[in-house]
This record gives sequence, C-alpha cells and structure tokens, in this order.
Amino acid sequence: MKTRPAGIGNVHADWMGSLPSKLSAMPLRHLAVPGSHDSFTFWVDVHAPVGPDQKVYVKYLATMFSVLAKKVMVKWSMTQNLTFKEQLDAGIRYFDLRVSSKPGESGNEIYFIHGLFGHKVRDGLLEISSFLGRHRKEVVFLDFNHYYAMEAEHHVYLISMLQEVFGSKLCNNCAVENVTLDYLWEKKYQVIVFYHHPSAQGVPVMWPGNKIPAPWANTTEPIKLIEFLETTLKERDKQGSFHVSQAILTPTVNTVAKGLLWGLRSYLVERNLPTIMSWVEAQRPGVDGVNIITSDFVDLTDFANVVIKLNNLLLSEQNH
Repeated sequence: MKTRPAGIGNVHADWMGSLPSKLSAMPLRHLAVPGSHDSFTFWVDVHAPVGPDQKVYVKYLATMFSVLAKKVMVKWSMTQNLTFKEQLDAGIRYFDLRVSSKPGESGNEIYFIHGLFGHKVRDGLLEISSFLGRHRKEVVFLDFNHYYAMEAEHHVYLISMLQEVFGSKLCNNCAVENVTLDYLWEKKYQVIVFYHHPSAQGVPVMWPGNKIPAPWANTTEPIKLIEFLETTLKERDKQGSFHVSQAILTPTVNTVAKGLLWGLRSYLVERNLPTIMSWVEAQRPGVDGVNIITSDFVDLTDFANVVIKLNNLLLSEQNH
C-alpha cells in the first residue's frame, strides 16, 4: 500500500466552498462530512512516558521493556498516516481529539495523545488555523472528547488557547438547524469546537459534547461494526445535534498480541477496509442519513472523496 490513491493531495482542499448553493443552504447536519479517528496520531514520541490513557498492563510492559514495548505501541497507536495539513488538503473536516498533560511536567502544556504522547496541541491548532486562513470557505469540527491527567487549570489553559488561536473564526454555540455553510460564511466562522467537559460551560464558543454524539462499536469484526452503524443511524436524533458514524475497528488485547509485529494498519484495517468502504459508498446523507463519517488511516482509500461525493445524492433528490 505504498502508492497514494487519486484524490489524496490537495484535490479537496476547497470542497466545502465549491458545493452548489442548494447544498450550502442546507443544515450541515444533513451533509456528508469526512472525518478521521484519533486525528493527531501521525507522530508519536517514542521517548516520552507512556500516556495516562493506557491500561495498567501496558504501563507495566513499557516499564519492563522500555523502548522495545514503546515501538510496538507505536505500531498500534498510529491510526493516521497523514499530517494535519495533508488531512485537511485531502478533505477531512472533522477531527477526533484526545488530549493530556504530561504527568510530572511543570506548567500547563497539553499534548495530543493516543497511547503515546504526540505533538503539543498548540502546534496542531496553529496548523489548522493556517490552513483556514488560506481556505476561507472551509469549516472544521474539532471534537475534544477525551481528557487525561488534566486539572481545572489545564482546561482553562486549553479553552483560552482555542480562543487565542482561532479568535473570530470560532462559531458560537447555537441551534444546530441554523448552521448552514451560508450562515457560517456570512459570519466568517470556520471552527466549531465541541468540548466534552463541564469546564467549558458558559463559554459561548465551546459547544457541548451532547450536540455531537459519536456512538462507538468497540469491535474487531466488520459485520458487527456495520450492524452497529446501521442501528445507531436509525436511532439518530431528528434534530438538535450532528452525528458521527465511527467506521472503525478497535483492537483488543488479543488482537494486539496476534498482530504485534504487523501493527494495526496491516493486521486490522487493510484486510477489512473493502467491507467498510462498501458500507460507506452505499450511504446517503440527509435528514435520516449519514452526517460525519470517521475512518482509520484516511490515506488507505479515496475515503474523503467517497464521503464528499455522497452529497451529490442530495442534489438529484432535490431535482426530482
């Protein structure tokens, strides 16, 4: 899987701005939007301590085997191969974010995390902001849904960092039905931040987590995943929230043991990707349809392209 498929590159850097006016007038909750899972794991720090999100047995392993165990964990925690800018250029507009302080480190610095510590959050946010400055009609969803080793002051630091980096690009929390691309463009909003923690209550530009449910199948079996995606779509709220379909398979301890040498990419993802992509291709957006769809390894297929194209179904629907 060395070659990159057509459609990866900056082909979709301006896809939102290029949508027909019929679609830019529709609520964003009715459009199909590609997202990535554990979005900031394209780089992890092998020499940093094991992340606070890891189970006790993994911490024990890492202490015992140190760098060797960490190298195995790198294979399992790198769910994205593309950098932030590359994901944005490829059309990804929803980012699933897990953050942590580094226990024992002084100050309030926050890092992206998935198994091992990654980049400083500030650096990632600046990269997004820079992209948005060049692509004024593109809008991103930043879903801060897991926090580790964070005290009240860390939350204050992160919330003020988000306001400092994005400023007037941040969309105020409002009725989800009102959020169309036309509305966002008029207000010059480009960032919707979901902050799943009480610290953000009362901050107008921090949206509550319940406005972006992302049910998680927690399975290694593609058939079970697809059944789960179907069921949760049927149960999707008719109004008041966006919706994330997580088209991802989750490794178990057993899977990690079996696939130790191969890692997540070759062991779990590549062999099951055709099944998952067939499901994605068969979807339709709209009132009862898909909204945001996330996937592991967004560069393995023309994933973003497939999701973005689903919006054409809304055009044909309206033309009848």
